[in-house]
Amino acid sequence: MSTRYTKIAATGSYLPEHTMHNRDLEDKVDTTDQWIFSRTGIRQRHIAAAGQSSSDLADLAARQAMERGGVQPQDVDLVIVATTTPEKIFPATACLVQQRLGLARCPAFDIQAVCAGFVYALGVADQFIRNGAAQCALVIGTEVMSRILDWTDRSTCILFGDGAGAVIAQAADEPGILSMHLYADGSYSELLHAPGGCGRTRQDDQAACLVMNGSEVFRLAVSFSEQAIDEACRANGLERGDIDWLVPHQANVRIISAMARKLDLPMERVVSTVEQHGNTSAASVPLALDIAMQDGRIQPGHKVLLVGFGAGFTWGSVLLQV
Repeated sequence: MSTRYTKIAATGSYLPEHTMHNRDLEDKVDTTDQWIFSRTGIRQRHIAAAGQSSSDLADLAARQAMERGGVQPQDVDLVIVATTTPEKIFPATACLVQQRLGLARCPAFDIQAVCAGFVYALGVADQFIRNGAAQCALVIGTEVMSRILDWTDRSTCILFGDGAGAVIAQAADEPGILSMHLYADGSYSELLHAPGGCGRTRQDDQAACLVMNGSEVFRLAVSFSEQAIDEACRANGLERGDIDWLVPHQANVRIISAMARKLDLPMERVVSTVEQHGNTSAASVPLALDIAMQDGRIQPGHKVLLVGFGAGFTWGSVLLQV
């Protein structure tokens, strides 16, 4: 019996039409374009329209990935959605997307690991495919982070944006996903959390908004991401320099640069979209992956390391060969 592997067959993404530039935030909080960019590397972010939910964004990203991969609705036998900002408490956003796309009665569920959510979701899909429980998985990261921001808090509202990214993961006879390594430590949960929920409209209750201890999150993000990077390299007998591309969670440019230094990779081999997208939480890794796949930077045979870090704390990596 041949070994089953998981290959990324296609990618897709969607960004809301409205772009909020740093200068637009100058009217909301005491900040400037230069102050934001110098500390985060962010120039702009996309903001979902009124009435536009995380499932709307996911639907559009998924359709693009399916079209590029030549995948029909009847081909998909697993749907996993990573989101911090579901349209409803229940049913799962994955079920809403499944219905919109006219997919079969396959398993469909959400994963909540915040900014590490897509890495978690892809790791779970890999296990389904490797053990024969699925042949073709639709894996999506989608967020409307703008709905849970305190727009009077300049330390957080400048960082986040909305968007969705999707991949088609299929069974293959050749290695694709080489390994995945997932971690969590709930003892840090109070450093980054949002007590409320999120639907199609913004909540006015400030107590429901995202709260973050920025300096501690930065320190732990770098440390834990390095752990995930090292584990991926050890598991595959690789040196850090053997990685062709690093696709990290797009939190801010300082964290991304720190991860690149830990991998001994020049920034030219790091996919960074934070300048244009901001931090889109679970959507950031698949968005960045899609852009690098479409512009030709990532080529067949390249080894690509996906790294996520989020509240919980959750973190992890997926090493794949395109």
